[in-house]
Amino acid sequence: MTDQIVFETTEFASNPEPRCPCLLVLDTSASMAGARIDELNAGLAVLRDELRMDPLAMKRVEVGIVTFGPVKVEQGFESAASFTPPQLEAQGDTPMGSAIELAIELVRGRKTEYRANGISYYRPWIFLITDGAPTDHWAKAAQLVRDGEHGKAFAFFPIGVQGANHQVLAKISKRTPLALQGLRFRELFSWLSSSLRSVSRSTPGTEFRLESPSGWASV
Repeated sequence: MTDQIVFETTEFASNPEPRCPCLLVLDTSASMAGARIDELNAGLAVLRDELRMDPLAMKRVEVGIVTFGPVKVEQGFESAASFTPPQLEAQGDTPMGSAIELAIELVRGRKTEYRANGISYYRPWIFLITDGAPTDHWAKAAQLVRDGEHGKAFAFFPIGVQGANHQVLAKISKRTPLALQGLRFRELFSWLSSSLRSVSRSTPGTEFRLESPSGWASV
């Protein structure tokens, strides 16, 4: 425990900039095998490369990844400068509810670390990307999402790849799920990078309106 506290203090002491956390909750179940998982990996590489083009975003933006199929923390929150996407593989079922619960817990924990170290932060973003429907119980996750959105603890964005159950996604999130056109993961993550870079230049606590996702998604 002592080593962890020293590490966190050193991390924030060397970079006291406000943080813009973004947690990706990615479906890596068996149905994502083949071109889908390949393009998802390619999209994550685009996110890495484009964030590193912005010196301020490299200091302020943090990216974490939770995958499900099975549920796993692929990567805890890392600064854009350190973000190295894992090579994802497709396997297993779609335990979406458990993945969302874990994601919310990770966001809550990271905010606690910010506050303990006197670091200001933007409202965290949680992006869920799936091509299916939950194979586990998801009612609790949906309630946690609604509560978190109501309390402005985070912003939750559901994105459905072809085959996703948009009716379920609409019940989980207050936002209308977006439908990814084809396998345009690279365009999606380029848009996300642009949005993160824009919000990192704003003042923490101010409302930020996302750019229109035209070109890669439809409602």
